[in-house]
Amino acid sequence: MKAPLTYCLLTLLLLQLFCNPLLAQPPGCTLQPPVARIDFGKGEVDDFNQAALYNYDRIYGSCPTDGHYTFTSATYDCFAGDWFTITADHTPGDINGNMMLVNASPSGGIFLKKAITGLKGGGTYEVSMWMINVCRLGICCSSLSPDVSFTLHSIGGRKLASFRIGDLPQRNTAQWRKFAGYFTLPAGENSVVLTMSNSTVGGCGNDFALDDISFSECVPIKPDVAKMPAKKATPTKKTTPKPVAEPVVKLTSAPNRAMAKASPEKLPAPAPTNTTNNLLPQFKPSIPPPPLVRSRSNPLAKEIFTGTAELQIALYDNGQVDGDTVSVYHNNELVISNARLSQAPLRLKVKVDAANPYHELIMVAHNLGSIPPNTSLMVVTAGEQRYQVNISSSEQQNARVVFRWQE
Repeated sequence: MKAPLTYCLLTLLLLQLFCNPLLAQPPGCTLQPPVARIDFGKGEVDDFNQAALYNYDRIYGSCPTDGHYTFTSATYDCFAGDWFTITADHTPGDINGNMMLVNASPSGGIFLKKAITGLKGGGTYEVSMWMINVCRLGICCSSLSPDVSFTLHSIGGRKLASFRIGDLPQRNTAQWRKFAGYFTLPAGENSVVLTMSNSTVGGCGNDFALDDISFSECVPIKPDVAKMPAKKATPTKKTTPKPVAEPVVKLTSAPNRAMAKASPEKLPAPAPTNTTNNLLPQFKPSIPPPPLVRSRSNPLAKEIFTGTAELQIALYDNGQVDGDTVSVYHNNELVISNARLSQAPLRLKVKVDAANPYHELIMVAHNLGSIPPNTSLMVVTAGEQRYQVNISSSEQQNARVVFRWQE
C-alpha cells in the first residue's frame, strides 16, 4: 500500500515478531520433482483465483493500487519509485514469465484461492513458495510488514494443515525468499484447496509478490542392507581353513534437521577387530595431504568393502538447505571445489577394482551455513547395492569415507 503523500504517522507501531512455524523436512524421506506447480504463466492469463474474493480485485498492468492484484512479468518505477523495479519473475529461465503482484487491501483478507490436483492419498508433501516485499526500505515513517498465512483444505472443506509465514520485512535490496511446510494427505484424497491470506490491516510497506508455488512428494528412503556374497575359504591338507568375516553395511535414515541443526550424530562404536581384517593390505594416497586435510582431524565416518564396481556417489544437504559449502578430496586430490550442498546432488564416480583397490574421500567444510554444523548425506550406488553415509564436518574436523576392493 502506498504511503499518503500529505502526512506520515508520528507514532511508531510496536511490531511483535513471530518465529517461523513452517516445518522442516521429515526425517528419512527424499523430495521428488514437483507434481504440481503454479508459476502464473506468461503474458495475459486467466485469473488463477477460482472463487470471488471479498477484499481484492484483479487488474491488468504492473502497478496495482490498494486492494488489487495482477499477474505481471515485471514492475517499473511504481508509485514514484516507492516499489522496487523488478525486471523478471522468480522462475529461472522463464522469459517474460509472470509473478503475482499484490497491493495489500486496507482490510487484509484472502488474496489467492486455488485447487491443487494430481496428489496421492497417504503421501507426505512439501508445499513451497517464493515471496518478496516489493516496498523499498525507508519509504514509510512507520512501516508494516505483510503477515501471510496459507491453509490447505480437502475438496470437501476439511482443514488439513495451516502455516504462518510471519514477517516479510522491507529490505535495502529486492530479495526473493523461500517458505515451505510439510503435510500428509489423508488416504482417499488426491486434491487440496490452497488458500493464502494477509492479516496485516492497512499500512505502508505491506505489498508483495508471489511466485513458484510447488507441491513435491517426500518419498521414504527404504533402509536397504548391503549384502556381500560369502567367501569360502579353501581347505588345505594340513590346516583348518580360516573363516573370512564379511562386513555388513546397515543403512540409516537421514536425521531430521529442523529450524536448528541437531548436534553431530555420534558414530557407532567400531566393531571388535577381526584377525582376518588385519591381513588387509594397508594403502595411503600417493599425493601428500593438502593444508585443509593436514590441519584438521579426519575421523572415519564409514569404511565400505565392495567387489569390482564403478561407484556412483551423490552428496546432498542433509535436511534444511541453509548454505553449507564443501570441498571433496579423492586420495588427497581435489575433485569438488567449494560447492554448495542442496537437494540437487553433487556427483562423482570412483572405479574400484584389483588395480585400484583403495579410495579415500575427505569432505572439507567451508561455509557452515546458517545452522551449523555442516551436515550432508552421501548415497553410494555400487551395482545393485546401495549405501548411505551421514556426514558431519566443521572448521576443526573433516569427515573421511574409505572404499576398499575385496574379491
